Formats: sequence, C-alpha cells, structure tokens
Amino acid sequence: MLLFLTRRLASGVVLIFAAATLTFLLMSLSGGNPARNILGEGATEAQVAAKAAELGLDRPVWERYGDWLAGALHGDFGRSWFTGEPVMTTIATRLPVSLSLVSVAILVTAVLAIVLGMAAAVRRGWIDRFVQIFAVIGFALPNFWVALVLVTVFAVTLRLLPATGYTPIATDPGKWAVGLVLPVIALAIGTIASTAQQVRGATIDILERDFVRTLRARGVRPSSLLFRHVLRNAAGPALTVLSLQFIGLLSGAIVIEKVFALPGLGSMAVTATTQGDLPQILAIVVVMVLLVVVVNLIIDILAGWLNPKARVA
Repeated sequence: MLLFLTRRLASGVVLIFAAATLTFLLMSLSGGNPARNILGEGATEAQVAAKAAELGLDRPVWERYGDWLAGALHGDFGRSWFTGEPVMTTIATRLPVSLSLVSVAILVTAVLAIVLGMAAAVRRGWIDRFVQIFAVIGFALPNFWVALVLVTVFAVTLRLLPATGYTPIATDPGKWAVGLVLPVIALAIGTIASTAQQVRGATIDILERDFVRTLRARGVRPSSLLFRHVLRNAAGPALTVLSLQFIGLLSGAIVIEKVFALPGLGSMAVTATTQGDLPQILAIVVVMVLLVVVVNLIIDILAGWLNPKARVA
C-alpha cells in the first residue's frame, strides 16, 4: 500500500508541475498586454512600458518562470496585478465557497447514484427505464440551462429559495445549506444521471457472477448480499467514474458560480482570465489541480481497500 500511495503522490506532483508550467508558458506567449489592461486605453506608451517593467514583463520568460516557481515552492504565489492583494489571501476567502459547492454536489451524486443505480439493477421494470431515460436527459441538458430554469421557477416565481448569494457555514449553517440547494442541483444533475447508469451496469454484471448465485444458494439474506458483496464489488467502476465526474464538477462550478453569484474560485478564474492576471491564474490552476489530485488519491485508496488487485495498477 505504501508503494501504491507513493506512486500516486509522485504522479500528482508531476501533474501539478506540468499544468502550472504549461499555463505559464501559454499565458506568457499569448501576445496579450497586461500592462495596457491595467492602465487602460488612455495610458501613454511610456506609462505602459514602465508598468510592464514594474511587473517584470520585460524580462525573459524563463527568468520570470524561475522566480515564480521559487516563490510558489515556498507558498508565495505573488500579488494580483490588478488589485495588489496577495493571491493566496484572495483564494483563501473564495476556496471555501467552491469546496462547499463541489463537495456537497459530489456527496449528493454518490448517494443518489448508488441508490438509483442499484434499484434499477435489482428491481428492473419502470425504475430501470426511468434511470436510463434520466441518464440520457441529464447528460444532454447543459448545467447553466438547468440553473436558469431552477432560478426562474423556485427563486423568482415560487420564492422558495434564494437566487443568489452565499452564507458561510460558520455564520449560519441553515442559510448555508439553503443557499446551496439550487446550485448543487444544477451542478449535480448531470453527474447523478451518468454515475447512476454506471452503477446500474456494474451491479448487473456482479449479480450475474457465479459467487452471487452461490451465496444465494447458501441462504444469504438479500440485504447482506447486496450491501456486503455486490455493492463492494461494483464500487470500483463507480468510484472511477466518480473521480472523473469530480473534474467535470470543478469545471461546471465556474458557470454555476457565475449564474448564482457565488464568490468562489470559478468566478475568480473567469475574471482573472479576462484581465490576464497571471499570478491569480497560476494560483487557481495549482489549487484546482491539487484538488483533483487529492480527490483521485482518496478514490484510489478506497478502490485499493475494496479491491487489493487495484493496488498494483
């Protein structure tokens, strides 16, 4: 298990380094002029040149990258070119919002996908048809369209839930939960559909195995058979899909945060990319990739615990 975790951690570090390097090179060589964006169209060429020199944009790319990497390794990602605030300070205030949205969405996805997928595989009939139709519709509907419909119906028309805003959980857990209902539904509906379909297929495959028929012949209770044997063996493929869905949830959160005016990393990423704020963009990329690495590491640990053969993969 130690070697298994070491390989996963090493691949995660390489992934973070590669993503940050590629982002830095692409942004630096894109041909944009951040100094002009900061000063505005009314600034003179001399002022723009002075601002570029202040930001270090007149230096070679490899020198600027080396300075940034040295600071990043010590936890210093610099300051925003537009606000002057330390980048990590801004991220520290916005990360809890995105984590709340994505973590609740992935938890809801896991629970509902397992319930729906196993019910469809065991009961078949109308619930099986429902899950398959739901999978197609949920995958086809864009999450921003779902978000707009939810806001129109439940916030504007019925006035049951808030349309925008975020309340920290430490301030008021009730308002925090209520404020996340619509964003989580809009973000998770597609992932629930596709993950439930995967759980259904994996469960049907396990139910047809010889060891399941043997356990049934020995009189093992149906509940014990399903949750102790079938679910454990079907969880591997479902966990793999869930880890991939987490990446989709992170990207989908960018749109959902804009629709519901949530002050998270998604809206920050959109603003930073539009402005060309390289320090903020790099920090967001590192944090996002780090989240993906951590979640995939947790998924790998669970998969290795459920199936020891996965540890040698």
